[in-house]
Formats: sequence, structure tokens, C-alpha cells
Amino acid sequence: MSDDIRTKVAELMPTARDELAALVALRSVADPRQFPLEECRRAAEWVKDAFLGAGVGSVDLLETSDGSLAVVGHEPAPPGAPTVLLYCHYDVQPPGDETLWHSEPFTLTERDGRWYGRGAADCKGNLVMHLLALRALGTPFPVGIRIVAEGSEEMGTGGLENLVEERPELFAADMILIGDTGNSEAGNPTVTTTLRGIANVVVHVETLAGEVHSGMFGGPAPDAVAALVQMLSTLRDRDGNTVVDGLASDQTWTGVDYPAERFRADAGVLDGVGLAGTGSVADAVWARPALTVLGIDCPPVVGSAAAVTPRASARLNLRVPPGMDPREAQDALVKHLENAAPWGARVTVEREAVGSPFRATTDGPGYAALGKAMEEAFGKPMGSVGQGGSIPLCNVLADMIPNAEIALIGVEEPRSRIHAPDESVDPGEIEKLAVAEATFLQRFAADTARRQA
Repeated sequence: MSDDIRTKVAELMPTARDELAALVALRSVADPRQFPLEECRRAAEWVKDAFLGAGVGSVDLLETSDGSLAVVGHEPAPPGAPTVLLYCHYDVQPPGDETLWHSEPFTLTERDGRWYGRGAADCKGNLVMHLLALRALGTPFPVGIRIVAEGSEEMGTGGLENLVEERPELFAADMILIGDTGNSEAGNPTVTTTLRGIANVVVHVETLAGEVHSGMFGGPAPDAVAALVQMLSTLRDRDGNTVVDGLASDQTWTGVDYPAERFRADAGVLDGVGLAGTGSVADAVWARPALTVLGIDCPPVVGSAAAVTPRASARLNLRVPPGMDPREAQDALVKHLENAAPWGARVTVEREAVGSPFRATTDGPGYAALGKAMEEAFGKPMGSVGQGGSIPLCNVLADMIPNAEIALIGVEEPRSRIHAPDESVDPGEIEKLAVAEATFLQRFAADTARRQA
């Protein structure tokens, strides 16, 4: 690795901090019910100008099918050199209950060596990391560069996926770096090689024509909330494993381990509370299906009456591991819920759109160059992990750009608490990942030239 890259990245870190602060201040939640869409447009314009300033010669804003703006850019490759696509997204999750934050969500705040703010890690920290790597390299770049910054990733409305399907030529590359994951822990270079898919449903339970007095009718009157609770309880066994009839739940993970004590700390598990399920943590979060109850509609405690509830609903999130078809998994979940209903309760299940799991191909020259670059930047060999989350774009890119290698990297290590209050980023992760990415771009160009010689 060139010492010049490490030195240049270090010199540029104050600029990176200022840029991240400017980005975090833009409340780019792609949901007009919560924040003005003008905030997203301002963020898109900022990203466009930043990549132009970093040396990408052509950058445009393209409106996608869901109304969001994708920032798409291209700097052609030198003769014989490969092209690398750098992905990130500039939209963020809403802050949620701001009273749970220890600093203002849309003001980048330094505390205990970390930078706090919504999007500081997911995914504005990755966006700044890409900029930092390109600036450290300087122009002309040794490879062709394509960039895409998505504007509605957190909403899952599919705008960019549709754009890839409509105009795949905008995304043609030899290697695609998805900057939207992170290391297994800060300082441990890690590439994400698998993603679980998603198969959500909303289940509605009805038992009575209307509320009835619990004193007069309680007992034999079928309580919809009790029916729903009983149904949901069948989706976990006594050990806490997800058990959906027809779905395997004994898969194992063969990559980097995820020690239970570190998981407890990362997830904020309370003292004395055990972890759910058997097998290793890595098995559970990266290789097996996982069922989470996202929300329940029923009478709230405050204001509740002495009445038997006639109807209740729940939204369920089923994470689907690689090797499992998400539609078949959703079918199995629907059938399980229908069969689990007690007392002949009426059950209606609404299916949400499914997302397929993803498994990267890791034996190509791009991965070889990335592994060496990550080891040089961090001083440790690169490991591999899975991720419980889903990124539908990966499968679309794999289908539409079949010859490209796809690698998922980023600054979102477990302590970042993405999607939660007090989201943060370790600035050391931004710095080292930028060094690794810039080194990779140099190495990938050089390795390609050697193979062609």
C-alpha cells in the first residue's frame, strides 16, 4: 500500500468530518408524511456536487419510479483498466423518539471518540468514506468509476432497483462495492458475503362482532388478543428458536464467529436475560430464519376498558437465509398462522412484498484484490460475515450485471446502533475503510494490467 494514501486520508479527515456534519444536518427521510421531500432533494444535490468535486466527471440526478432521486455518475476507465461501481444511499431512517437520543439527531455530535447523528453510519458515513477514498487517490483514477447514491433505500420502495432493470448500462462494472454494511467489530476488516431475505406479513384475527363486557361475557367469549398471542407463541419453541412449520431452522454459519458476550453488548441485552435460541449467535443471525413481531394493534393499556376485544392484528417480519425461497417461506408462515388459530378464530393474512436472500461469489480477482487491500489497511486478514438485513438491490445487480463481482463493506459496525437512537460512527472506521478502498482501486487496476500483459 502506498504510504501516500494513508497520509492523504489522514490529512482529509477534518474535511470528512465537516462533510458528514453537513450531510447529517439534511433530514433526508424519504417519507413526506414525516419530513419535507425538499430535504431529500437538497441531499441529492449535495451528493452530486460532492462527487463532481471529487473528480467524477459526469454526475446526474435521475428520478426513479418511486419519485426519489438517484445520484448516478461515471468517470470512464483508462484503456484496459476495469470499472468499479461505488454504491451508497443518502436517505436515512426517521429518528424515532428524539427524547431517547443524548444529542440532537440531525446535528453531528462528538462524544467519547464517536460521531453521533442519524445517518452518521447508515449510510452517510459510507458516502463520505467513498468521497475520501476518491480524493486520496486523486485524478486521473486508475480504474473507471461509477457511483450511485440511492434516495429511498430505507423506505424499500424499489425505485433504484427499477432503474437498474430499465437502464443496466448505467451500472455496468467489473466490481461493485456496496457501502452499506460494516466490520464484525471496529478494527476487524470484514466483507459481508450473505444477506437474509425478507417475507413479511400482517395477520388479522377476528372473534366477535364487537366488544362485549368482560364481566358478563369473559371466559367463554373468544378474546381476539388472547387468540393472537397464542398464535404468535407457536412461532418460537421453548428455547426461543424460530419454528415455522415447513421451514428448516438448523442451518450453520461457517465464516467469522460472533461471540455471545459481544452480541449481548452490541444488542444491549439486559443483565440476567438470556439469548433466544440454540446454536451459535452466528448461526442464528446469519444462517437461519428469524421471526420478529414488529407491531401489534390492540387496545392500549391507557384507556383500555373492561371488555373482551373482538379483533387484533400483528405485523410479522420473517428473515430468510440464503438457500431458502422467500415466497415459499412466506407461504409456510401464512399456512402456519392459519393452522395455529384457536377456537376457529377468523384469520386473514396480508402478504407484503418479499425480498430474496443473497450470496456473493467470492473467488474472483476483485475479491482477491479487496482482501489484500483490507489486510494492508487494517493490519489483519479480512474475514467474512453474513447480515440479517436484506438489500434487494444486490440481487437485481447480480441479475442485470451478471459478470460483476459484488462485495459489501462499510462503516456500520455493531456499536453504530443503526436505525436506533444514538446512531454513531467510529471515525477510525471511516479512515481505515477509505484507505482500504483507495488501495483496492489501485491494486485492482495493477492486477488487471498484469493479467492482460
